[in-house]
Amino acid sequence: MNLSSNGVPVPFTPDLFGPLRPSYDLLAPRDPAALRARLRADGYLYLPGLLDRAEVLRLRGRYFALFPPGLLAAGSAPEDGVFSGEVPAHVPEYGVAGHPAYAFVRSAAFDRFVGDPALAALASQLLGGEARMLPRRILRHFHRGTRRASRAHVDFDYMDRGSPGVVTLWIPVGDCPPRTGALVYLEGSHRLPREEYAPLREVTDRPGDRRQICHDLELTARTLGRRWLWADFAAGDVMVHVPHIIHASLDTMTDAMRLSIDARFVRRGDTPDPRWLRPWSADDGA
Repeated sequence: MNLSSNGVPVPFTPDLFGPLRPSYDLLAPRDPAALRARLRADGYLYLPGLLDRAEVLRLRGRYFALFPPGLLAAGSAPEDGVFSGEVPAHVPEYGVAGHPAYAFVRSAAFDRFVGDPALAALASQLLGGEARMLPRRILRHFHRGTRRASRAHVDFDYMDRGSPGVVTLWIPVGDCPPRTGALVYLEGSHRLPREEYAPLREVTDRPGDRRQICHDLELTARTLGRRWLWADFAAGDVMVHVPHIIHASLDTMTDAMRLSIDARFVRRGDTPDPRWLRPWSADDGA
């Protein structure tokens, strides 16, 4: 399997990649104490099939139907999200006012989806108290050929003006195997001291942003002696992770476009980072 991230190849070898551990065994019946213990131990929870697959695909179709003709491959359905190879002229820069993603995260359909009581209940159980979803909910959309992906980072570097008691729910809106641009998690990295990976910040394709750790995933894994953990994510799966685990995404190399949601929760009463109290826009600087 050929993989890359931000255009930099990443060999898919056993010394660099390993499987994510699924935690569906803790869902039926739901065992909140065991879920919290595993989240502390692994830094993540991989929850296959937590959401209704048909609902996830309906949301995918609603989003891609907002684009003018030309984005989707001829004869394909919006919920398939198959890229034609060309973004139509006059579509604004991704995620800013006027782009479909900007409107979509402010829509009733999106609110209903992320407002699923199952997500809030899961976050409350993991946080040990009633959870509050932060209003800045991110929609990520990648297509082949962009050579753009999320660089290795920890979430807390982007939301460090508030409580560290945060959980992130990453929801693939459609099937998302590695070559479609899935997230990968650096094994056990939530236990690493920051100074151990600080030197990697010198290897960057974004010298103006010191929050990212590194855009070279092979270098990151070999320097820290840890594997990237992966899965063949499917519509309906949910990933939960803590704010200090190193994670990144792979480049989208398939005709199917990658679409996903980041929703973050804090305990009600905790002080959140104020930058996360307004709806997301790709140019909001947060």
